[in-house]
Amino acid sequence: MGGPKDNNSYLIGAVASTFQDGLKVEGDKKMNQRAQNQRRALSSINQNIMGANIHDNAIYKTGFSGNDLTCEKNLALPHKPNLGLAAQVLVSKQKYFPEVISEKPNTLAEDCAAIDVEESEDNNNVGVPMFVRHTEAFLDEIDRMDVDEMVDIEDPIMDIDSIDLKNPLAVVEYVDDIYTHYRKIEISSCVSPNYMDHQSDINEKMRAILIDWLIEVHYKFDLMDETLFLTINIIDRFLQQQSVVRKELQLVGVTAMLLACKYEEVSVPIVDDFVVISDNAYTRKEVLDMEKLIVKTLQFNMSLPTPYVFMRRFLKAAESDKKLELLSFFVIELCLVEYEMLKFPPSLLAAAAIYTAQCSIYQFKQWTKTSEWHTNYSEYQLLECSRLMVTLHQKAATGKLRGVCRKYSTCKFGYAARVEPALFLLDH
Repeated sequence: MGGPKDNNSYLIGAVASTFQDGLKVEGDKKMNQRAQNQRRALSSINQNIMGANIHDNAIYKTGFSGNDLTCEKNLALPHKPNLGLAAQVLVSKQKYFPEVISEKPNTLAEDCAAIDVEESEDNNNVGVPMFVRHTEAFLDEIDRMDVDEMVDIEDPIMDIDSIDLKNPLAVVEYVDDIYTHYRKIEISSCVSPNYMDHQSDINEKMRAILIDWLIEVHYKFDLMDETLFLTINIIDRFLQQQSVVRKELQLVGVTAMLLACKYEEVSVPIVDDFVVISDNAYTRKEVLDMEKLIVKTLQFNMSLPTPYVFMRRFLKAAESDKKLELLSFFVIELCLVEYEMLKFPPSLLAAAAIYTAQCSIYQFKQWTKTSEWHTNYSEYQLLECSRLMVTLHQKAATGKLRGVCRKYSTCKFGYAARVEPALFLLDH
């Protein structure tokens, strides 16, 4: 039973088993060493790439039998538990069909070639999974759409006349044509900013004193805003065409206000009221004679656009409240006193007054697309006039002529004169 042949067989089997175990151990060592070397070589590849570290699962036929190819015993598992599809297919082939694997050591890296990101022509796309690129493109598109929609929603051009469709006095059907007509007329009817050069006995300072006084008279008589602006318009147009001595300058002023009252007011002050308010410096006959001279010089043309008609339209476009309205009128009445402001057309004065008032209230620049559309003035076009207005606002309470400041320092006018001027506009 235990003869020499059997002993020899036993010894040969033991030696073969020992030799086979040695080969297996040696194969395991080489396998681990190869895997470690390959893991170090792949350390520079983007860690965001999904799937297994394919070189860690390199499979070699030499030194392994089909039964030894189990992940639990012989394979160095990657840190990520899920193998890629190609790796799973190759493992299945090696386990069940070992004869189809070539003698040349193959790795998954040869089937799934690793991409060198540094050598790629497009570093932004190559090496990044497809679903990541699609997600990033999707998010970028959403961000772009959000920005575009925010721009559209943030500052749309509003229809400021839709709320007045049922108001016959608003004449919505004709309002655009009316203001187009106003703009054409204002170009041809603007007063020359140098007309005082033709006056020999009066100057711009005398004009300023007269208008400052008329603003207080207007306030005392509690007249309409339209009346004040038309009064100043009549005075400037008349003085542009007619030379006046200084002792008659006040007579021109009260007569111009009388004409404006007849044109704008429902209840008109009588001539004697203006004689009294001028401290009886002129007689009734002198007032009536001056009235005839003015209407003849102006050819009875009283229907010219003043800054007031543009103020009402532009305030509507600015969605103004009472505070903005009062401050805007305070600013533009300061301009009525100043001769140098005649160089600006009425529509520009109105737009700049509203823009300046907005800057004073909010202390930052604010000019909406709606305001720009209805005024036909950009913020840049308003800056020169607006800076002059800020200067006038700054000096209103300390100058010699303070009629406007006193008027707008009352409760009736919302203490608008107390609002801080937009001095930051002077710094730009």
